[in-house]
Amino acid sequence: MRSLFYAASLLAVMALAVWAYNENHKTQQSQARVAELRREIVSLREAIGVQRAEWAYLNRPDRLRDLVDMNFSRLALLPMTGAQFGRIDEIAYPPRAATPADGPALSGVIEVLGDARHAIGPSAATSGGQP
Repeated sequence: MRSLFYAASLLAVMALAVWAYNENHKTQQSQARVAELRREIVSLREAIGVQRAEWAYLNRPDRLRDLVDMNFSRLALLPMTGAQFGRIDEIAYPPRAATPADGPALSGVIEVLGDARHAIGPSAATSGGQP
C-alpha cells in the first residue's frame, strides 16, 4: 500500500513539475512580448516626435509666406472678406422623409383632438378640468 502511495505521489510531483515548466515558459514568452511591445511603443513615440517637429518646420510662417508669394498668381489667392460667406438660410437642405420612428404626423393628432372636442361639445370640453 505504501508503494502505491509513493508511486502516486511521485507521479503527482512529476505532473506538477511539467505544469510548472509550461507556466514558466508561457510567462517568459509573455514577458518577451511585453518587452517587444514596449520597444515598439518607444520607437513609435520617437517617430511621432519627429513628425511633429517636421510639421512645425513645414508650417513656419516665413516659409508659408514665401510659398504664397511664389504661387500667388497661379492660385489667385485673395484676402478673405465678409462677402465670401453665405447665410445659413441660403443652404438648400434636402427634405427629411418621415419615418415610422417619428410617430404620427402632428396635424393628424391635432385633427383627432379637434374632432373629439366637437363630439363632446364646447361646454363639456371646458367644464370639469378635462381637455
